[in-house]
This record gives sequence, C-alpha cells and structure tokens, in this order.
Amino acid sequence: MAHSPEDWPTLPAMMLSRAAEWADRPLFRHWQNGGWRSLPWGGFAVQVASVAAFLRGRGIGPGDRVLLVSENRPEFPIADTAIMAIGAITVPTYTTNLPGDHAHILRDSGARAAIVSTRKLAERVLEGAALAEGLDLLICCEEPPAQAGLAGHGWAEALATAGDPAMLAAEAASAPRESLACLIYTSGTGGLPKGVMLPHRALLANRAGVVPLARRLELAGKAYLSFLPLSHSYEHTVGGFLLPSVGMEVVYSRGADRLAHELAEIKPAVLTAVPRLFEVLRGRILAGLEKESAFKRRLFDRTLALGIRKMDGPPLGLLERLQDVVLDRLVREKTRARFGGRLQAMVSGGARLDPELSGFFIALGLPVIQGYGQTEAGPVVSVNLPWANRRHTVGPPLKGVELRIAEDGEVLVRGDLVMTGYWNNAEATAAALKPPPGDDTHWLHTGDVGVIEDGYLRITDRKKDFIKTLGGDMVSPAKIECLLMAEPEVHQALVAGEGKAALVALLVPAEGMAEKIGDAVRRVNAKLPTIERIRHWSVTEPFTIENGLLTPTMKVKRRAAIESRGPSLESLWG
Repeated sequence: MAHSPEDWPTLPAMMLSRAAEWADRPLFRHWQNGGWRSLPWGGFAVQVASVAAFLRGRGIGPGDRVLLVSENRPEFPIADTAIMAIGAITVPTYTTNLPGDHAHILRDSGARAAIVSTRKLAERVLEGAALAEGLDLLICCEEPPAQAGLAGHGWAEALATAGDPAMLAAEAASAPRESLACLIYTSGTGGLPKGVMLPHRALLANRAGVVPLARRLELAGKAYLSFLPLSHSYEHTVGGFLLPSVGMEVVYSRGADRLAHELAEIKPAVLTAVPRLFEVLRGRILAGLEKESAFKRRLFDRTLALGIRKMDGPPLGLLERLQDVVLDRLVREKTRARFGGRLQAMVSGGARLDPELSGFFIALGLPVIQGYGQTEAGPVVSVNLPWANRRHTVGPPLKGVELRIAEDGEVLVRGDLVMTGYWNNAEATAAALKPPPGDDTHWLHTGDVGVIEDGYLRITDRKKDFIKTLGGDMVSPAKIECLLMAEPEVHQALVAGEGKAALVALLVPAEGMAEKIGDAVRRVNAKLPTIERIRHWSVTEPFTIENGLLTPTMKVKRRAAIESRGPSLESLWG
C-alpha cells in the first residue's frame, strides 16, 4: 500500500512508494547515444533494488558512508536512493573536485566505498584515496580502473544483481526520520569544507514546505530541466527528490552550451540556476538585440521600461497600459517562446541575485523568482512566489520554517529542516546551533544578515564577510562586487580592504572588455557613498575551479583568493 506524504519516514520510502503508484510514468530523461532516453518510475525502482542488493552483498550497511561522484544522469539518483535504502549515508561530491578535495572528504567522512560515473572521474577519486586511507570498494558506470587491493566493479554488474523493490520499500519505511540521509560538504568561500549531516526529516521538511506551491502551479506531469549539479544541496533535494515526488519528469541538461536549445526543445515548467547563468542569458539577449533594427530595439527598450514600471511604480496610465498589452504580444511572447513558452518558475539560488538582473527578466515576462537557503537547512528556507514576487527579497519562509532576526541582524532558522550538525566537528556544530540570548532552544545561526519585511526575508549581507577599514567603517564587499559584476565589462570581482585606508578591487574583464573596465568602476563608484568606493583596481587572471579559487556554485573563495593574489592587492595599496 502506498504511503501518504505524512507518514513517509525516509526518502527511499517516498520514492519507492511513488514507483509502486506510478510505475509507467516517465521519471528521468537523459541524452544517450545521440538521442533522449526515458526511464519510468517502475524501471527506477527495479534498478534501485538491484544496486541496494549489490552494495549489501559487498558489505555496505547502516551508517556506512559512500562517496557518489557523477554528472547529472539517472545513475546518480538510483545510487543515491539505493545507498539510503539500506541505511547507509550518501556523500555527494562535485565532479570538478581535485584529488586533494576528494582526499579531504574521504579522510573526514571515513567513506571506504565510492560510486563514480566515468573512468576519468574514478582515476581522480583514486588519486585522492591514495592521499587518504584508501578505498575498499569502487563501482564505476564505465570499466573501472584497476588498482591493487581494490574491489572494482562495473555498473552493469550491480544492475544484474537480483533485488526486490517491495521488500526494500518496506525496509525503508521502517527506518526512523532522524536517521542520516546524506553528508554534504559545503563548498564554502573560505576554509576546508565541513560535512553537513542532513537527516531524512530535513529533506522531507523541505518537501512539505514546497508542496503547496507545486500544487498551485499544477506541476504534475510537466518537465523540470535539471541544470545545477546533483551534488549541490539544492539540486540534491529539489531535483533529486522533491520535484519528482510531486509528479514532474526530470530532464537532465547536457550543459550550459546546450541550455538555450534545450529550453526551446524540452519546454520545461521549472528551471533552477545560479545568478551567473542569468547574467549570461541576459548578455546573450542583449547581444542578439544589437543585430536587430533600430525599431525593434526601441520596442524592446519600451517593453523593459514599462515592465519595470509595473513592478516598481508609478502605476501605468491608460495609454501605457494599452502599449504594454501590444508589447506583450510583440516582444514578451517571443522572449517567452525562446525559453520554451511554458516556464512557470525560473528559480535563482546559491548566491544573491541582483534585483536589477531579476527585474530585467520579469519585465520581459519571464517568471524569475529568488529563494534563500543553506546546506545546513535542507537547504530551502524561503522562496518568492510567482504570483507574489518581491524581487528585492528572497521571499517568505516555507511552511514549517521559523525565522528570527538576532540583535546583531543575523538571520536565525528553526524547524525540522535544520541539520543535525557538522560531521566530527563538535566545535563548529556548537557555533552554528545554539540558543540566542533569552531563549532556551537551539536555532541555526546562518551567518547572513537580513531583515523581515511584511513576512518576506531580505538578505542584506554576510555577517563574516564585512570589511572593517582603517577608519573603522564596516563595508560589505559582496554588495560592491555584485554591482561591479552587473556591469557588462566585468566578469568577476574581488574587493578587499580589511584594516586598510581604502577599498581596492581585482577585476576579471568580460571577453574583449579589458580596455573598458575602468568605465564600469566609475559607474559603480557613482552609485556608492565615499567609504564604499573603489580607490584603486587592476585586471587579474580569472578565478576558476581549477586554480582552487572558485566554488562549484561559481562563488569566489574570498580567503583563498586574497591570499593567492596578495602581492597584486598590496601593490594597489602601495
């Protein structure tokens, strides 16, 4: 008998229950051998049971940690669900991780088994394992690389193992909600990643908070284009479990270079992305506009202006309302069609989305909404609603989430969505989960500074990222960097000035824009008070994942970047 959402104790119980109910419905679509392939719910359950039986036969059991390194493809959620179903703990890891990153996670988590998608990734994991305590078991979707003392197996071997989905579902349904589902290492902008312990109840609480939104949008039977890596906490929860469980088909994107084509082809109802992608999409739209006639450019500009007016005021007059109706047919309809024509939500997360950037898309009729979350909170805390979108905020908290603003402005979170703590790190756990003054219950201290306005949360800064200048002024580098990167000439920006008399910036120019980057600095400075203005700047090499200065979610690792580019910064202060 299928469980109701109220009594699913674990994620595998939910997924296998849905599979029994929706056996013939499409669940995943992925590109393989030159065409799209579909996997129904029933086939998913059979493969989960086989992989679970294979893992158990190789000695993997309750509490064991299993590294999972894969691109977005059906094998990821199949392995993920199988690991959890036998009581083991998934450790999702970015495909962009270097051997040293894998070594830290293997050493810290104590994982002795890994499931990897490709031989190349497997070799990188094995390099990391050689720096740690090694591996006992490796399963590779391709032919696994040979290594002495290691049990290497192919994915086909795992799928050939006999499994019983019904018995596995019953087992998963008897596990406690508080048991650990996954251990997700925060990418972080400074210091070594910490393992966030997320129990099943945290991810199920996220689901419970989003279900009312999904039902109002009538998402069942529609497509979700999965673009963010499944190892990211947001995609792991939302794309891996939440949206499938409400009946959406998950279509795995082939990458950023194919995204524009896939939007038109797949016609998704929901897409999630980081702010950088929205910057790229805006750039492509504006670049394409340059090739159009002067008349079409004027129509576009007028559409944008009226769209912003509808959001921010003053109200449109009668003639302007009529113009807006016409422009909706001439401009917005064509823009929506480029994005598939069926988008109901383009969700931005992972970093602050500049209101001017979101306003650009909303004014063109695209439903860009910003949410807020942290890995430590399952990860979704709040999200704007397409029908009540306040783009300067990150929306109201999900159902079941309590928010509180501390005396120093820090955002505090409480509810079932909050993590158990950090793996093997009692000190960090105590710092993050503690009672605020005058309270005897523990709240998650997010490290973000914000305010609550009419029930909507607005994030104003990162508490730990403030710069204190020589004059004692507290300045937000994130705010200035966001303004700089909103300019077309700037690709990346790093602002520094701790203990100095003035702020300086290292800037990575957009392609072909190195000579004009000074214009961007002057425009941004004109918007800022004196204490926040950039005194000196210079062009620098890009911050990348490969050089260790960029997180997989495209955020600059501030501490590492400042240390790496220290001489360049010091030369700016003279």
